[in-house]
Amino acid sequence: MDSNNTLWKRKYVFAMMLSTLCMMCSCCNERDKEILLKFKEGVADPSGLLSSWKQEQDCCQWKGVRCHNITARVIHLSLRCDYYDPVELVEHDNYYLQKCLTGDINLSLLDMEYLQSLDLRFNDFATISSDSTVNSSTLNYIDLSYNKYLSIKSLQWLSRIPSLEYIDLSHIDLHMETNWLHFVTVLPSLVELHLDGCNLESISPSLGYANFSASLQVIALSGNSFYSEMPKWIFNLSSHVHQIDLSSNYFMGQLPNTLPNLHSLISLQLHDNYLNGSIPDWIGQLHYLTTFEIDNNHFSGFFPTNLGNLSSLDTLTAHRNLFTGVVSERNFAKLKNLKFLSLVLPYITFDFDPLWIPPFQLDKLYIGPLHPTLPQWLYTQTSLYSLIIENSEFLLEAADNNKKFWRFTSTIQHLDFDNNTIEGDLSEVVLNSSIIELTSNNFKGGLPRLSSNVVFFQLYNSSLSGSISHLLCHSKKSNNKLQYLDISDNNLSGGLTDCWMNWKSLVYVNLGGNNLSGSIPPSMALLSNLTSLHLHENNLSGDISSSSLQYCRSLSILNVRENSFSGNIPKWMPQSIRILQLRSNKFIGNIPSQICQMPFLIILDIAYNRISGHIPKCLNNITAFVDMHYSTSWIFYEFFDGGAFFIYRDNLILLVKGQQSNYDSSLKLMRMVDLSSNNLTGTMSPQLFSLSQLHFLNLSHNRLTGTIPKEIGNMKQLESLDLSKNDLTGEIPESMSSLSFLNNLNLSFNNLRGQIPSGTQLQSFSELSYIGNADLCGPPLPKNCSNHGDDTKASGENDDDDGDESDFLSCLYMGLGVGFASGFCGVCGAIFFGRKCRHAYFRFLYDLRDRFYVLLLTNLNSFH
Repeated sequence: MDSNNTLWKRKYVFAMMLSTLCMMCSCCNERDKEILLKFKEGVADPSGLLSSWKQEQDCCQWKGVRCHNITARVIHLSLRCDYYDPVELVEHDNYYLQKCLTGDINLSLLDMEYLQSLDLRFNDFATISSDSTVNSSTLNYIDLSYNKYLSIKSLQWLSRIPSLEYIDLSHIDLHMETNWLHFVTVLPSLVELHLDGCNLESISPSLGYANFSASLQVIALSGNSFYSEMPKWIFNLSSHVHQIDLSSNYFMGQLPNTLPNLHSLISLQLHDNYLNGSIPDWIGQLHYLTTFEIDNNHFSGFFPTNLGNLSSLDTLTAHRNLFTGVVSERNFAKLKNLKFLSLVLPYITFDFDPLWIPPFQLDKLYIGPLHPTLPQWLYTQTSLYSLIIENSEFLLEAADNNKKFWRFTSTIQHLDFDNNTIEGDLSEVVLNSSIIELTSNNFKGGLPRLSSNVVFFQLYNSSLSGSISHLLCHSKKSNNKLQYLDISDNNLSGGLTDCWMNWKSLVYVNLGGNNLSGSIPPSMALLSNLTSLHLHENNLSGDISSSSLQYCRSLSILNVRENSFSGNIPKWMPQSIRILQLRSNKFIGNIPSQICQMPFLIILDIAYNRISGHIPKCLNNITAFVDMHYSTSWIFYEFFDGGAFFIYRDNLILLVKGQQSNYDSSLKLMRMVDLSSNNLTGTMSPQLFSLSQLHFLNLSHNRLTGTIPKEIGNMKQLESLDLSKNDLTGEIPESMSSLSFLNNLNLSFNNLRGQIPSGTQLQSFSELSYIGNADLCGPPLPKNCSNHGDDTKASGENDDDDGDESDFLSCLYMGLGVGFASGFCGVCGAIFFGRKCRHAYFRFLYDLRDRFYVLLLTNLNSFH
C-alpha cells in the first residue's frame, strides 16, 4: 500500500515538474502570432482593444487571446466589444461606432490549427474575406453576431468546418445568401444555430426534410423576411430539438394537424407572424414544453383547453389573436408552473368561478378585456411583479372595492392599465408601485398621491382635474425616487406649484395639454437632473429668460410651444440642449447668438412669435446641422420592473410640411429649423445654406429681402423648404435643381423673376409652389418663358417705333413753337416800331370793343 502511494506521489511530482517546465519553456507559436498580426493590420481599433498586440510580446499574453497551457497554441480568441450596451444598441445604431473594432474579418484566423472558439460579436466589422481556402478541424464555436454593418454574400466557408457545434451570426446581413440551408445542414456536429435578424429571404418552405445533424438542439431564425408558408421541414426535425424560434418572419398558413417528431421540445416561439387557423391538439401532448409564444398572429377558433395539461409550461403568450368563445379555469387546470400569462384577446369572454384558486403563482399577467368586474382569483396572486390590464371596463366606485384593489396593487412593481374604462376616484389613493402606467383610462377627480418608492409615473389622456399640488406637495420627504412624471392631456388647472424641491430625482417632466397657468416657480431651479421638460399647450406666461429654468443645466429638450411666454429668447440655454421648441408664444427681440454655441441642437423651432432682427450667420457652427458624421444618441429612459428592463423614448409633435406629426423613435434623425411667422428682416446669408445636414427649413411669413443664395445647392439632405410670403427678389438659383431629396417646396408670394431652373425636381412641384411671383415663368407655371421673351422683343420694337414717332412730334412742336415765336415777335415789332401800324392796331381794338358792347346790350334787352 505504501509503495503504491509512493509511486503515485512520484508520478504527481513528475507531472508537476513536466508541466512547470513546459510552461517555462513554451511561448506563443510564431505562425499563430503571424496570423493574429495580419488580422490586426486589417482592422481599425479606435478604443485600443488591441494595444497589447505587439511583436515583441508573447501573443499568449495579448488581450482576448487564450493559449493551451502546455502547447502554447492559440485555442480561444475573444474580442467582444467591451463598450456594448444592449439598451444603447436598441436606441442608437451608431452607439459603438468609434469605440469597437471596424474593418475586415480575415478568415485566415481559422488557419490557426488549434483554434477552438472565435468570438467577435458586438463590433462594427464591415467585410469578411479570406486569402486561402478555409479549412479547420478544431473550431467548434463561432460568434460574429451584432456586427450590424457586416454583410456576407455566401456561407460556403462554414461548410468546410465540420467540427462546428455552435454558430451565431445574428444581426448580420445575409440577404444575398440564398443557399444557407444547404451549408448548415452538412455540418455533422451542429448543436445550436442562431441566425436571428439576418434579412434572410429563402427558407425552402416546400422542402419536406432538412438533413440537419442528429445532435441539433436549437434553431433560432427570428426576425427575418421569409414571407412564405411555414416550412415543412421544421416539423420533421430530430426528436432531440429543444428550441425552435420562428418569430417575426411574416410566415403565413396553418400549423400541421399531425403530431411532429418533436417530443423533446422545450420552447416553441411563433409570435409576430400571420399564422391562422386553430391550434392543433398535438400542442397539448408536448409534455416538456415550458415556453409557448403565439401572440400577434391570426389564430382563431376556441382557445384550446388541452393547453391546461402542460404541467411544465411556465410561459404562455397568446395575446392579439382572433380566438373566440369562453376562457375559464378549465384552460389552466394543471399549469402549476405557470409564471407568465398573456391573454389580451378581444373576442374572448373570461368566465372564472369566483371561488377558484389557481394552481400557479404568476410573476407577470397581461390580460383583457375584463368586464364587468375583476376576477377574484387575481387577488390570490401574491407573487406578481407585473400586472397589465387592457381594453377592460370595470367599476371601483365602492370604497371597499377601491381600497381593496389599490391595496393589492401596492406590492406589484409594474402596474400598467391602458385604454380601459375604470370608474373610480384616485384622489384618496396612495400609489406605491415602482413603475405606474395608467394611460387612456376614464379616471376622474383629482390626482393620486405617490409614495417615495415610485420611480416612473405616467397618467396621461384621462379626465383628471384639479391642481397638481395634490400630487407634488403632499410629500415633504427628500428621498423620493420619482424620475419620470407624465400627467399630460388632462384637465388640470392652477399654477405649476412651488413644491419641486421634494422631487430632485426628476429627469423627465411632461405637463403639456392641460389648463395650467402662471409662471415658472422658483423651486424648479433645484431640478438639476432634469433633461426633458414639456410644458406645451397650457396658459403659462412670464419671462423664461430670467426664470429658474436657467439653473437646470442638464436640459436637453425644452418644449413650451403654444403658451403665452414673453420676453427675449433665453441666452442661458445649456450646451447640452438638443431640441428647443418655443413656437406660438409672445417672444420678442433678436435671435441670440448663443444658440450657435449649442453643438447638439437638432431642432430649432421658434415659429409664430414676434422675433425681429436678422437671422444669425453663425448657425453653421451647430455641429448637428453641418457634420454628416455626427450622430446623436437619443434620450431614453430605462427602468427595471423586477423582471425586465423597459425603455421609454422621448417624443415630440412637430409641424412639418404643413402637417402635425408625432415623432418618437425617428426624432433623433430630425434636423429642423423653423423661424416662420415672425418679423425677421435682412437678407439670407450664404452661411445659412451651408447647413448641409438640415432636412427641414421654414423661413416663411417674415420680411426677408435679397436673393436666394446659390449656396442653397449645398443642402443635399433638404426635404422641405418654405420661403413663402417674404420680399425675396432675383432668380431661383440653378443649384436648387440638384436637391434630389426635396419633396416639399414653397416659394410663393415673393418678387422672384426669371425662368424656373429646369430639372425634374423643381418641375415636379405644382404651380402653387411658385404663385404670387408675377415675373416667374416656365414649367410648372402656365407662363411660357419663350413667349415672354417674344413679347419683350415685340415690346422693344414698338418702343423703337414709339421713339421714332416721339422724335418726329418733338421736332414738329419745336418748329411750331419757333414759328409762333417768330410771327409774334414780327407783329409786336411792327406795332412797336411803326406809328401807322400802331394807330391802326389800336383803332381795331377800340372798334372791336364798341361792337362787343353793343352786342352785349342788345342781348340783355332781349331778356327783358
